[in-house]
Parts: sequence; structure tokens; C-alpha cells
Amino acid sequence: MKILLFGKSGQVGWELQRSLAPLGELVALHSGSSELCGNFEYPERIAHTVRAVAPDVIVNAAAHTAVDKAESEREKARAINAHGPAVLAQEARKLDAWLVHYSSDYVFDGNGTHRWRETDPTGPLNVYGLTKLEAEKAIVDSGCRHLIFRTSWVYAARGGNFAKTMLRLAQERDRLTVIEDQIGAPTGADLLADITAHAIRAAVRQRTMEAVSGIYHLVAAGETSWHGYARFVLDYARHAGVVLKVTPENVVAVPTSAFSLPAKRPRNSRMDTGKLRHTFDLSLPPWETGVARMLTEIFERST
Repeated sequence: MKILLFGKSGQVGWELQRSLAPLGELVALHSGSSELCGNFEYPERIAHTVRAVAPDVIVNAAAHTAVDKAESEREKARAINAHGPAVLAQEARKLDAWLVHYSSDYVFDGNGTHRWRETDPTGPLNVYGLTKLEAEKAIVDSGCRHLIFRTSWVYAARGGNFAKTMLRLAQERDRLTVIEDQIGAPTGADLLADITAHAIRAAVRQRTMEAVSGIYHLVAAGETSWHGYARFVLDYARHAGVVLKVTPENVVAVPTSAFSLPAKRPRNSRMDTGKLRHTFDLSLPPWETGVARMLTEIFERST
């Protein structure tokens, strides 16, 4: 099996290089790749890259993820998040290859308290969510074999993330305020990568595309608020011996309205993963398990 991976330098892409390597020949690219184009701002070159590699599976981990910047960089966000994946879908269709793509809870409007299902009506609140939804539609309409994984609150030990920011601020400041009315499940890039590899193995074994091709929700089990997430991180750090100026008990909970940001955020990012678990016979770990492992890795690196 030959796999073409776009976005290898991102948090998910970095983990995918590990999880996909045992499946076959892996060609991994990033936006600055020279011999083969990995920059989604050049759709014709992306199409040429796919044709040159002729993969059995295309995995797209490239994305414009700066949610607030997307509001002022609408065309750039659309080129990377929507037009690029659309090109991949068309080329995958021609090659009869599988396309794996990552989408977001931001395709929903974030109302209510229910867990979003794959069939629920969408309604993006911002440019980022709109472009991710446009990509989904382009992929489905292309008729290619596809696995679209909607996820949320993605983190990794490598690179910046919410947990690292909370740790830094709790050591620098005397007061910390964190949003309490946005609910979701922190989901590790390593979990996304491992399940992707598992799903690809299952997909290529199927005789018919209809067996597994489609959209799936992929997040860790459980739920929390950003405030609850922050308190968990600081509590874990305290037990690990990290000196903090702000204790978990003293993190101040505030509403979304306390912060003024260019892009509106969904308050309800709960996602129903039943379809994924049933189709691929999986059990998803609690979000706390992944975050604890990530924090342990961070602390071990710092000693």
C-alpha cells in the first residue's frame, strides 16, 4: 500500500508519520516540500503531486487552523481548508484511492447540550467552520472513497497547546480566568493518528466502498469545559511537583462573553462517536487519560 500524507509537520501530521509507516510505503509532505508540492495554495501543483505519487490512500492533515486569523484571511483559509481538499477528492476519484480528511465540530452552530451526530444539520459560526464544511461537501460530492473524521479540541505534546499555555500562565500570573460555558472533549493527536491507521486497514479490506466510506465523529470519551480542562492540568502539575502561583481551586470561571475574539466559538462541542465505535469496533479512552499522558511527557522532557 502506498500512502501520501499532506501536512506532516502539524500536530496530527507528526503523529500520523508514526502510525501510518507500518501500513506500507509512506510519502509525507509539508507546505514547504520542494520536489513534490505540499502547499494547498497551489491546487494545480497539488493535483500534479497526487498523480506523480499515484497513492492508494491520501491522508490530508493540512489545514488553516488559526481560527481568528481566518476571519481576515478568508481566501487563504478557503484555499487551504476547502479548495485543496476538493482537488484531492477529485484526484482520489480518478485513482480510485481512499481519501482521509479531518474536519471539525466547528461545522455545527454549537447550540444545545446534546451530542452532535453525523446526520445533524450543520451551521458554522465562523469562516474556519464554513471552509471545513465546504471541504466535507466537496469530498462527498466527488464520489471518491473517503473517511472524514470530525474532531475537536486537538492537542499534542509537540508544539503549542492549551495545557502548555495554562501551565505557563499559572507559573507567571497571580490570577487566571478560563471559559466555563464551552463544552467538549480534549482529543490527542496520537489518538487521532492511531484510529486513522486502524480505520485505513479496515477500509482497504472492504470489497465495497459503501461499507465504511463516510463521515465519522472522533473525539475522546467524556466531556469538560475549558475551565475544567485547566483545573485538571494544574492539579496534575501540582501532584507532579510543579510550583504554581495559581492553584487549580483558584482558577476563575468566566463566560465566553468575557473574551472578545474575532471568530465566534461554538459552546456545545459534544460529539456522538457511536458510528465510529460500531463501524470499526473501537473503544475510546476518557479525555483525562490522554491529557495525563501528554503532561507526563512534557514534564519528563523538562527534567
